[in-house]
Amino acid sequence: MTCPRVPAALAAAIFVICPTGAFAQFPPPPGAATPTVQNRWPETSQPTVQDRWPEPAQPQARPGRALTQPQAAVKPPAAQAENPQAEPLQRAPARKPAPKAPAYIVVCSGVFAKDTTHLKLALKYDSRNIVFGQVDGPDGSKLNASILFPSDPRRRLEVLWNNDAAHADPSVIAINGKSQWAAPNGLKLGLTIATLEKLNKRPFKLGGFSPDGSASVIGWEGGALSALPGGCKVGMRLFEDAKAPAEARSAVAGDKELLSNDAKVRAVKPAIGEILIGY
Repeated sequence: MTCPRVPAALAAAIFVICPTGAFAQFPPPPGAATPTVQNRWPETSQPTVQDRWPEPAQPQARPGRALTQPQAAVKPPAAQAENPQAEPLQRAPARKPAPKAPAYIVVCSGVFAKDTTHLKLALKYDSRNIVFGQVDGPDGSKLNASILFPSDPRRRLEVLWNNDAAHADPSVIAINGKSQWAAPNGLKLGLTIATLEKLNKRPFKLGGFSPDGSASVIGWEGGALSALPGGCKVGMRLFEDAKAPAEARSAVAGDKELLSNDAKVRAVKPAIGEILIGY
């Protein structure tokens, strides 16, 4: 609202009216009660926000100006207060979570204990992920077995039974092909003969290499792999490197016994190609 221009004689009389109109257009904020903060500290009765920060005396408003409440200055951290040029403090990076253990491990207990059955495996890994069929045996033969994840080479696991009819009493649990299952003591496909010897904590005995390039472990010589927790035993086949020289492969071929630390054996660079766990 604006005051009309009037002669000076009427100025004194109208002066009382115009300021009143100006104040009507800019009334002070309603003094509504501020909610308390008791909900954050329910144990004690806390003063209201207004009691903790009492309002300062408000200056008389002038026409055309809105009242604003001064804001409290934000104090910088102590380090920045001393040195304004210092960079703002940063939080230490969060620690990375520890790597997860392999999801598929054969241990000589639980679902892979001596009393396991095809049914127990189906309940553990879902009946849709297990079939009873035939797998490759020695000398081109076929053997009956329960096969976990038959369509996934990386998760495939074969379980042969002493009681074929009941699919019970495990005979051999086989890890082969491209399977990523792990066996007790950290055994897995692809480990070199040097690593295997370290796990056994002493040299072990193996037979001569056959025409397909494989050799079977025939004795752990009292090493750490002679017996596993749970009462099971472990055997395996090692495969020589396909790039090994023909002369080196000929030196370890045939019906003979070899030691894992033999220089002739190390020359063909064998690695684990199949793990067999049995009772």
